Order: sequence, then structure tokens, then C-alpha cells
Amino acid sequence: MDASLLKDEGLLGTPGSEAEALAVLRAPDEQFPAIFAAAWSLRARYHGRRVQVQVLSNAKSGLCSEDCHYCSQSCVSQAAIERYPLQTRDNLLREARAARDLQARRFCMGLSGRTLTDGEVDSLADTVRAIKAETGIALCCSLGFLSSAQATRLRAAGLDRVNHNLNTSERYYPSICTTHTYAERMANLAVCRAAGLEVCSGGIVGQGETDEDVVSMLWALRDIQPQSIPINFLIPAAGTPFATMDTGLTPMRCLRVLALARLIHPEPDIRIAGGREVHLRSLQPMALFLANSIFVNGYLTEGGQPQDEALRMIADLGFELEVEGAAQADR
Repeated sequence: MDASLLKDEGLLGTPGSEAEALAVLRAPDEQFPAIFAAAWSLRARYHGRRVQVQVLSNAKSGLCSEDCHYCSQSCVSQAAIERYPLQTRDNLLREARAARDLQARRFCMGLSGRTLTDGEVDSLADTVRAIKAETGIALCCSLGFLSSAQATRLRAAGLDRVNHNLNTSERYYPSICTTHTYAERMANLAVCRAAGLEVCSGGIVGQGETDEDVVSMLWALRDIQPQSIPINFLIPAAGTPFATMDTGLTPMRCLRVLALARLIHPEPDIRIAGGREVHLRSLQPMALFLANSIFVNGYLTEGGQPQDEALRMIADLGFELEVEGAAQADR
């Protein structure tokens, strides 16, 4: 697929096959401006100049039985992180108030571990009800594997969305985790969707995967049709099996992946997630012409861009902060 085909007709040259997507990812440097422009056209068509800011809370840290090689909270990690059980309702409500005051579009809570006990589900449901009652902010949780009954209870409590990433391709998945399978992750997404929960699902780039694996992951998300697609760029954390991983990531490589994600997924929110500050560096503003969502203030066990800097970057670009589905300027 030559980048010259990416022009304003139909879906602006959206790749029609994995082979075409791979050609876009591998296109010569001189063709990248055309790819970038086509991806920006799709971003503008579906999201205008709006940017969502989201805040992520590490609501339960460490204490995980899974061996995900990239994760500082896994059972094989020796990373020097805090380890604690599910935070109290009052603590999480306080963080949700702060996210609302920041005008964040969504407050996200990450709970480490493969599964939740019924007691943890009860506590989380109580927290969700309290946050919804006081702030009304949209809520997303990363919860590991849920039973149908647990997913239904959390949806009834007011949880809007669940994050459960594919993380990489089906082929490469055994190279990043051995305690559960790619198929189990796909099944869990189906459980969440059946309970009426929205789905947030994306992946991590820079784990030693091939170009084909990147394309395969992004292509598989077409069948899932998530409302939101987070793209993480691996930060090799000390104490994890991937501590010495050569990510192969450069700012331009990151932009290529984000552009391809937008071309394959014109309509969903695409969020630049963990690692954007490390790997995009001075090109972070350019990434917002491709993605329409970012985290601020950090990523679970890793720090991130402070909210004031992020909001200034958005304003400097002439973009608008999206609050509860509308641009700030429209309110």
C-alpha cells in the first residue's frame, strides 16, 4: 500500500488488510508526512480538536500472581514498589474529586492481581457508587479476570468501562506472560461486554515484538471494537524480566505506531499511555494530532507528565479539553 493512496476518499485509505497495514508501518520515511496527514484527517473527522485528559489511580498495588514480564507488580518482579491492598472508599473518592476538579474526562482505577475476591468486588462497588453519587465522573477499572456475576454487579453499581489490554499479538503472547493466555484475555473481554460494560483494550509496544506482531494486535482489536485503545510504550522497569529490554523505540517509531492505530481505528478514542514522556520526548505534541486522549500525573508505579504541563501542551496546540463528551469551549 503506497502512502500516495492515503487521500481524502472513502475512509482516507484505511488499510483493508494486515498486509496493507504492515506496508504503512514500514513505508519509507519520505512517505510518512502523507501517512501522518491521513491519520490526522481521520482524527479530526471523528474527534475534532478535542483531547481527553484521564487520571489513573493505583488502587491496589503488587500482590499479583501473574508473571507478566513487563510489569513491576508481577509475581516475578523485584521492583522496589509499594504493595498494598485495595484502597479505602474515602481515599479513592478523594482522588476522584481531584480528577473531577482537573476536568478529567475519566477517572481510572487499576487493581493488581489475576482475580478479585467477592469481598473486593463489594468494596469496589461501594466505592463506585460513592464516586458516581458525588462527582458523576466516568469510571474505568483494570481488574484482571472477572466472572460474569462480578462484572454484572460492578456494572449495576455504576462502573462504565473495564480496561483489559491484549498487550501484544496472539503469536507473541507466551513471550511476555506464561501464567495465562491470550485466549483467556479475549474471553474476559467478552464477559465484560456481555455485562454491559464498555471496553478499553490496547497494548504495549517495545517488548521485542516484530512489526507483524504490532499489526496483528491492532488488527485483532477490530473484532473487539473497543471504545478506547490505549497505546503504551514499554518502560523497561528495574527488577522486571524486561529490565534490559532493547525497546527499539524512537520518537518517530512511536508516531508511526500511533498513526497506524488511527488508520485502522478511525473512530475509537486512542490514548497515548505509559511511556509517552520517555519515548516521544520532544515530539509529544505531534502525537496529539493522531491520538485524542492522554493520561496525566503518572501510570500506576511510574511517574508521568504533570497535569499543568499537559494542559499547557494542549492549549499551545490550539486544542480543546473534552469534558464529559463535549469540548470545554462549548460548555
